[in-house]
Amino acid sequence: MKIKTNLKLIVPILIFAIISILSIYSAQGMLSESYNDLFIKQILWYLLGFMCVIIFSKKRFNFIFDKPYILYSIGIISLILVLFLGTESNGARCWFKVPGIGSVQPSEFMKIFLILVLAKELDKYANNNYERTFKTEFKIIIKCFLITLIPSILTFLEPDTGIVFIYFAIMIVMLFTFGIRYRWFVIIGGMGALLIGSFLFLFFKEQELFINIFGTNFFYRMDRLLDWSNGSGMQLTNALAATGSAGLFGYGINNTPIYFPEPQTDFIFSVFASNFGFIGSLVLLLSLIYFDMQIIKVGINSEKQYKYIISGIIAMLIFQQIQNIGMNIGLLPITGITLPFVSYGGSSLISYMIIFGIILNIANKK
Repeated sequence: MKIKTNLKLIVPILIFAIISILSIYSAQGMLSESYNDLFIKQILWYLLGFMCVIIFSKKRFNFIFDKPYILYSIGIISLILVLFLGTESNGARCWFKVPGIGSVQPSEFMKIFLILVLAKELDKYANNNYERTFKTEFKIIIKCFLITLIPSILTFLEPDTGIVFIYFAIMIVMLFTFGIRYRWFVIIGGMGALLIGSFLFLFFKEQELFINIFGTNFFYRMDRLLDWSNGSGMQLTNALAATGSAGLFGYGINNTPIYFPEPQTDFIFSVFASNFGFIGSLVLLLSLIYFDMQIIKVGINSEKQYKYIISGIIAMLIFQQIQNIGMNIGLLPITGITLPFVSYGGSSLISYMIIFGIILNIANKK
């Protein structure tokens, strides 16, 4: 049974690996010569990633479920240090430069630590058979909110707004899985809508006041984020042209017809869609859905703490899948969120492979 479950999870990962390597190889044609070995680096990252899968799927690594606070503390310290010691690129300070390895992005690993800590906290309340009173549920929500808020503020300062969204998506879905009554989601949703409405009113109607409060840099970040709504911007326009003209089978590998920035990361879906057309895109989408369904099955058959972990993982993956593909086809804002297991990246890919190892660990517990 374990072998069957593992195969159902491993086969999609192998498909993602093939799609990723082919797409990155094709994306190199739109980049400078210094990126000519990008697909080879991705192969090496995948090999290292599979080693991480083997390690974290073993029972001896169960301490990560019992002692997540240590990992969380390490993650917070890393997020603080990267603000002062990190390498700056495109106006953001999100990475440590490690000689011989490349760039390491602490916020990618913080997603894992956040999931593990929130699961531990929720499991404490579940095991104590807490009474569902207003006070107790309020206490749970505030505690989870503060645990999520600390890395969110530090990540926002880098700045990396996309991962902040992921942090809060993780928290909300994990609270939902825990069984917090729906009225809290109505209250939180109403407060969120009020804050966002006030924020957008300032941005669109009182721009001078907005800049005085939040600064010029944040104003331009918001302007870029909201630019998708009018369909302008060379990156999105060219990506849509490449995808929309690909037909059933695409232009073929390494034949993306038009240039657009960040083809190896943010817009990897557009590269793949332009190369392999509607049929190739459908294969990728079905593989993503199948993979997510298998993870959900693991969560359904797991004990409470592991159920919460799986719900956080699935929230993270589905949020990123929808956001990345949505921004590639002009339905959602461009936030810089990558496509898990497909986009290029050492830190991101290794973090996803560690998560995959954790999923296998949980799947094999029974």
